[in-house]
This record gives sequence, structure tokens and C-alpha cells, in this order.
Amino acid sequence: MGYELTQSLEIESKDVDKIEKVSREITELLNQGVQFYSQAPRYYYTKLADLKIEMISKATEDARLRAENIAKYSGGALSDLESAKMGIFQITGQNSGEDYSWGGTFNTANREKTASITMKLVYKVD
Repeated sequence: MGYELTQSLEIESKDVDKIEKVSREITELLNQGVQFYSQAPRYYYTKLADLKIEMISKATEDARLRAENIAKYSGGALSDLESAKMGIFQITGQNSGEDYSWGGTFNTANREKTASITMKLVYKVD
């Protein structure tokens, strides 16, 4: 006769180093014969709304500079903005080689991340 205890446990913390340490120490329980199932830590960027606003601003400014140069070197001048649309916002693991997706990607497996955004701006040209 034996006993079985089943329990789920989730740890959430902003102290990423501590979570990684706990995750590594789980191996010691396995070495002591404790049957244990664990998943790798998941990493979330907690200031996503602020990051999106900052990235939209920078991408829009960059797009305008590019459009001004295109107009200038093609003999025209940039005029009014007709429309602006935000495209895909993605977070991929830094140096992970992840494929970019038309639906967007939100990586939680990597601690270090790369965020990207696309903007489509349409200007009048004089």
C-alpha cells in the first residue's frame, strides 16, 4: 500500500534570477527520488503598453524621415500625412532565429527578447 499526493504549484515573481535558481534546484528533488514534473520558466515583459507607445513613436518618426528622403531624391517634397496604420507587433527571443509571423509572435521562452513593430504611413507628395 502507498500514498500519492498530487499538487499543482505556480510561482510568479519579478525576481527573475530567483525563479531561475528555483527552477535549477528542482533537479535536486529529482535526484533524491521525488517524482516531479516541472516546466521551464516563462518570461513576460511587464511594461508592454509603454513599450508599444515608445516603439510606435520611433517607427513613425523613422518612416517620416525615410519618406522625406525618398521624396527629396526623386525631385518631390513630402506633404500631408494621409493615413497611418500599425502593423505587426512581435516579441521574439533575442538571437533565437524565430520566424516572424503575420499574426505576430509573443515569445515567453527566452529571458532576453527583441521587440519589433511595423508602421505603414501614406503621405502626399508635391
